Amino acid sequence: MKKTLFFLIILLFNRMVSAQEEAIYLEGRAQGTTYHIQYFDAKNRNLQKEIERLLKHFDASVSTYQSTSLISKINHNEKYGRTDDYFDACFLKAKEIWKLTDGAFDPTVYPLVNAWGFGPEKKDKLEQAKIDSLLTFVGFEKITLTRGKIKKSDPRVSLDFNAFAQGYSVDLVSDLLLSKGITSFVVEIGGEVYAHGQRDGLPWYIGLEQPIENKTNVNPLNVIFQIENIGVATSGNYRKFTIENGVKIAHHIDPKTGKPTSNQLLSASIFTNKCISSDALATAILVMGLDKAKLFLAEHPEIQAYLIYSDDSGKYQVYITPKLIDWIADEQ
Repeated sequence: MKKTLFFLIILLFNRMVSAQEEAIYLEGRAQGTTYHIQYFDAKNRNLQKEIERLLKHFDASVSTYQSTSLISKINHNEKYGRTDDYFDACFLKAKEIWKLTDGAFDPTVYPLVNAWGFGPEKKDKLEQAKIDSLLTFVGFEKITLTRGKIKKSDPRVSLDFNAFAQGYSVDLVSDLLLSKGITSFVVEIGGEVYAHGQRDGLPWYIGLEQPIENKTNVNPLNVIFQIENIGVATSGNYRKFTIENGVKIAHHIDPKTGKPTSNQLLSASIFTNKCISSDALATAILVMGLDKAKLFLAEHPEIQAYLIYSDDSGKYQVYITPKLIDWIADEQ
């Protein structure tokens, strides 16, 4: 389920209007991707160093791409002392979404993510017997967290929070800004977004890309939304994939089959009050597929979704939850 978050949500900074305070705009690289942050601060503070320090500490906890991180030590059964607040928050949220989605979201799928070539390790040659073997130690019920200590039913069980860690990092930066008394801002890291307040009496605008296969360039916009106090995350199968023997292999792994997902959904954009939840749910819904996703969303009206899928004739179609229709910007 690991995702390198570079895809569908594009901040429309060029839609900023003049405001009483001058907007502060920060951009850079972190977590293997880019970030863009814009906020209004009466004190005109540049918080870039503090933000980057926060993101660095976060990576030291939950990045599987750092061999010395807390999560890497846990995965390798090394001594680590106690877990920290970042790890605990990710673990508890993962458990919540795992239960909510009936296992469609499961961070213990990490061995399969690696085996399929979407993690830090080299791709294995996968046959069904190998997949079945890896599935024996996949399942979030096989690992528990109690008072800062992890217990596994099998030492080979390992965790991957990358499917929603970037969403959580957006929340962490947002919380930092709020703690400074900054209430009008938008934070984007690797395509995941949280927008708070308004800018000069107007909502923030975000655009969702068309799901056109390419790994590097920005695609044309499909729709523009106006949001306030909302986290948005998108998961898609047209950015991160490999081609093997002429067959496209998407990076989302179904925890039940151990194989990359194969269904009509091309992308899932999820809107909730926290970016960590939006991020995890976007992955889960892409794994579910269109029909199960519709049933799930009908049972959870607090979750707003914009799903792009391919119909039987190969044409793009859209499923949108009713409330989200009202958030479509008039100025598209």
